[in-house]
Amino acid sequence: MQAYILVNTEPGRLWKVKEEALKIPGVKMAHAVTGQFDVIAYVEFVDIDELGRIIDRLQSISGVLKTHTAISMADRLTEEI
Repeated sequence: MQAYILVNTEPGRLWKVKEEALKIPGVKMAHAVTGQFDVIAYVEFVDIDELGRIIDRLQSISGVLKTHTAISMADRLTEEI
């Protein structure tokens, strides 16, 4: 399973949060971004419990204010015509 975790950080902390996020098992990519969020992390996990552990670790990074998680949905099957 995959998800994107969108992170709001304290001012001046986004680069450190990005670096620390990459140390968490399951985090495959993390990017500092512009806009409503400061960091977006792409994570892969086996089950919801594992995702919960990843989120807990991310939220414990110094400078993280808030997270929002978007779990990827499976591709939609389409009928061939």
